[in-house]
Amino acid sequence: MDSQIDKLDRQILHLLMQNVNRAYTDIAKELGVSGGTIHVRLKKMTEMGIVQGAQLLINPAAIGYDICAFIGVFLEKGSAYKEVVEKMRLIPEIVELHYTTGEYSMFVKIICRDTQHLREVLNEKMQGIAGVHRTETFISLEESISRQISVGIE
Repeated sequence: MDSQIDKLDRQILHLLMQNVNRAYTDIAKELGVSGGTIHVRLKKMTEMGIVQGAQLLINPAAIGYDICAFIGVFLEKGSAYKEVVEKMRLIPEIVELHYTTGEYSMFVKIICRDTQHLREVLNEKMQGIAGVHRTETFISLEESISRQISVGIE
């Protein structure tokens, strides 16, 4: 990434990561460039795959989803991975899925309303998928850190 973007690009990313809703004109003013420059630079970084969009972040607990859990998934065989992922894409409670090394084949983050909902997702949705051998569940008691990778500015 260092050879693909310059100091101005890093400054733009840094400011937007602090507040994605910040107006391009405000960023331009702070950095001493035109609003058009900010737009062009962001378009370039999007085309390069550095910027992948912006998200609206919702506090799940504020809308009644009080359980965050991580599920270690053991597959019957590694070749089942792609089919299992396609089935898991259909489970809306799954918010992240990672193909991993180590003990688990996959590691999944899910958000549920309560423990009953968690049980339903595990027993009726995830464990019923062909290719899933078994699961191991870890309930999160608190999310202490949640952030993007830091884009250092010089």
